[in-house]
Amino acid sequence: MKRRRIIGDIATYAVLSAVGISMLVPFGWMIVASLRDKSEFFTQARSLFPSGIHWDNYVQAWTTVPFGAFFKNSVIVAVCVTLGQLLTSSLAAYAFARMRFRGREALFIAYLSTMMVPTQVTMIPLFIMMVKLRWVDSYYALIVPFLASAYGCFLLRQFFLTIPQELEDAARIDGCGHWSTYWRIILPLSKPALSAFGVIAFLGSWNSFIWPLIVINRPTMKTIPIGLQSLQGFYGDANWAVLMAGAVIAALPMLVLFFLAQKQFIEGITLTGLKA
Repeated sequence: MKRRRIIGDIATYAVLSAVGISMLVPFGWMIVASLRDKSEFFTQARSLFPSGIHWDNYVQAWTTVPFGAFFKNSVIVAVCVTLGQLLTSSLAAYAFARMRFRGREALFIAYLSTMMVPTQVTMIPLFIMMVKLRWVDSYYALIVPFLASAYGCFLLRQFFLTIPQELEDAARIDGCGHWSTYWRIILPLSKPALSAFGVIAFLGSWNSFIWPLIVINRPTMKTIPIGLQSLQGFYGDANWAVLMAGAVIAALPMLVLFFLAQKQFIEGITLTGLKA
């Protein structure tokens, strides 16, 4: 029995290692490709290492287009959207998990059902709304429509349900209302779930492409995904090495964020939904 368990563990780790390596291969290839010379990008694409390291590709990616402005816009939008979704989702999740009112379950199901509506269905009405509000080419168009998240509400609600009711009862005996309980009891105990959803929200906002492409026209207001597209347009034959360098720069903040919040992210995803 013990031998069988050891063999099973070895097989499990082998499969997980193979899957992990397969996930890292595209990123590793992107880094190697960003250091190649333009002339050898396709001719020596199969070689593991470039013939020479060309750090100037990163300089070109940063200076050919206003990459600094793209980076700043992406940071502002992603941070604001993440904070907004954390606030609205946690408030809604607290109401659905801890407050008792008529029609709560029906309202929660109706709210979750919005996730089944394709983005393409709401894109045109939302754009018309942005035009009427005169928010096109502004941070408002990139931030305000995404300040709420049904998925975030569901994720946090499931985590809030795992918090013992006795803690909330003790807080009420001490004179805490709903707001004090939410702020002083629920949120401090929900850091893993908040971190997990924060990473997911930041990643989704950082990689958003279609909506910024629709509502942004000014070069100085573009985010990084749109900026990479404009970077490609500056070359007649597309300098792919420079594009890969730009993609590496764009991916670095997400990697740093994940490694900083890795422990909380895994804990939040693991614990969420233990209690129905």
